[in-house]
Amino acid sequence: MQITETLSDGLKRGFTVVVPGADLTEKREKRLAELSKTMQMPGFRPGKVPLSMVRRRFGDAVAAEVLEASVNDATDRMLAERSLRPAVSPKVEVVNPGTETDLEFKVEMEILPEVKIPDLKAISLTRPKAPVTEAEIDEAMAKFADQRASLEPIEETRGVAKGEILTVDFLGKLDDVPFDGGAAQDTDVEIGGSGFIPGFAEQVEGLAPGEHRVITVTFPADYQAANLAGKEATFDITGKALKRKIPAVLNDTFAEANGFENLAELRKFFGERLEGARAGASRMKLKRALLDKLAEQADFPTPETLVDAEFAEIWRQVEAERAADRLDAEDAAKDEATLRSEYRAIADRRVRLGLLVAEIGRSNNVQVSEQDLRRAMIQELQQFPGQEKMIVDFYQKNPRAMDRLRGPIFEDKVVDYALELATVTDQEVSPEELFADSDD
Repeated sequence: MQITETLSDGLKRGFTVVVPGADLTEKREKRLAELSKTMQMPGFRPGKVPLSMVRRRFGDAVAAEVLEASVNDATDRMLAERSLRPAVSPKVEVVNPGTETDLEFKVEMEILPEVKIPDLKAISLTRPKAPVTEAEIDEAMAKFADQRASLEPIEETRGVAKGEILTVDFLGKLDDVPFDGGAAQDTDVEIGGSGFIPGFAEQVEGLAPGEHRVITVTFPADYQAANLAGKEATFDITGKALKRKIPAVLNDTFAEANGFENLAELRKFFGERLEGARAGASRMKLKRALLDKLAEQADFPTPETLVDAEFAEIWRQVEAERAADRLDAEDAAKDEATLRSEYRAIADRRVRLGLLVAEIGRSNNVQVSEQDLRRAMIQELQQFPGQEKMIVDFYQKNPRAMDRLRGPIFEDKVVDYALELATVTDQEVSPEELFADSDD
């Protein structure tokens, strides 16, 4: 095999590869001989079909099969001999198929850069922690009990007061035109409670069963329905029934009715749930801080093909948000050239960081086990009750889809490895600080 390098520009490489035609002829003849031993044709005993007949009938198919195998084998040998790691599958162009002369083909690719792993022991990080207090557990249990309060009708005819509930029918309108999702019947509105847009429940206060009222509210600027966000709307409201809450009593009987042995077990459950949520938020912030530190030290070129693919996926999401009128105000104010430039920089950072994380894992033999994958699949199945068989079948029929599960597991394992080496200092913060999103 003869290899000639034709391109070496940054991470781009190009080669011309020539494989002796005699090698292909030998492989074709060997394959045809194998077929002649297993073929069955009328008038011939099994394994006795003349080679000339086999060649006439299957020669083209065998030639194509041998060509593909020879190109793949030669490309793999070339990559191994030169210690090249392609960023994506190499682009191959056959110049001469080698049916009568030598096989000649061109290979073009981008290779992965040389990634230098930073000194993980030199990284210093701060881990925010917000210990759970007894008062917070009390508050969580009180909310749980409030959600399970019973309702008692109020017989007297009067307006609804704060802390009470009024059952209503309502119809929402924009510019006097009803909008989708703006109507409901027999809906309970708790005065002073949550669950409605600001100003809704407040303006219902004082309304009595049988009375009608029109209120005006403004939807929040970040409201999930883009057609309503920031808009002023009116609601035609009719009161129907007045009720009061009968609070649930937090005792062993209440705990047993909700699936716990006693009140102490219920309290333990809420304490562990709060601690679990805070531990997850703490890890997420610590992980983000680690990745930011690694990104600062990821000083190497990135393959354009990987950045292009990552940017295409990001831009697809941006355009979907724009089409649905959900693009945030800051992005919406930018021209497309600026927006593309900023998101391409994000794509480049993601690729750069992904390559560094992958190299840390590869160099330190970080592995994702079958048990890890099974555990991840079980967690996914739990999110889609009733669809377990369909999901399992999907993964069995699409082995490459397992990469969607493997990637996040691998990343977390690399993060765990890096955190074991880094210097991590705990810092106590408030729950609000712990759960606050960072600017990025």
